[in-house]
Amino acid sequence: MAGLNLRFTDEELEALRDRAATEGTSMQAFAHDAVIAAINERSRLFNEAADHVLKVSAELNRRLA
Repeated sequence: MAGLNLRFTDEELEALRDRAATEGTSMQAFAHDAVIAAINERSRLFNEAADHVLKVSAELNRRLA
């Protein structure tokens, strides 16, 4: 499995440490899950926007076909 090194300020690292401890997980697992959640959220927002455009333009597309 590939790895990735990240750099944090002392304050960011402390916040990560605290939040991971609150969640009962390691800093690595917490950071991994946060990145994956951000990726999935961006994809979800894109798909919602695309669905909206398709719905709004459905009548026009039907007339142009």
